[in-house]
Amino acid sequence: MPNTFSLIASSTVGAGGAASIDFTSIPSTYTDLNLVFSLRSSQAAASENIYVTFNGSTANFTARWFYGDGSAIGNSTTGRLIGFGTAANNTANTFGTTSLYIPNYAGSTNKSYSSDTVTENNATLAYTGLIAGLWSNTAAITSISIVPQTAPLFVQYSTAYLYGVKNA
Repeated sequence: MPNTFSLIASSTVGAGGAASIDFTSIPSTYTDLNLVFSLRSSQAAASENIYVTFNGSTANFTARWFYGDGSAIGNSTTGRLIGFGTAANNTANTFGTTSLYIPNYAGSTNKSYSSDTVTENNATLAYTGLIAGLWSNTAAITSISIVPQTAPLFVQYSTAYLYGVKNA
């Protein structure tokens, strides 16, 4: 069964940064959604956790994530974590990349999702991870927001692309 991807919307952060990247009025005409983003935050750290909200909700999220950081590996449970962004202490002008896949986003069952994520850094410390999660809510997803965990800003040239996927 071939998949067709159609760009629904895109966002590029301008000068001054942005506290979140938001996609609203998502049509229900696709089978799945794929959100691909490349982010850098203004936080002075090695990486920035990226969180999601669906339809403005921060409740009923559960997830398991597996990660490596160049010297150690681990796993943990989490709530709304969907990826990592490169932070201000990493190599200049580099961005972390994540692909978030949401099957059956318009259906009437709970919403599962998965993501793969990586930060960029010209040093030993860089993060990579896989995340599998569930939003225990049966509403169709009509809006998605991504935010940095510690409330800094996404810096200029951070980008996000939302694709609708049709299984033909």
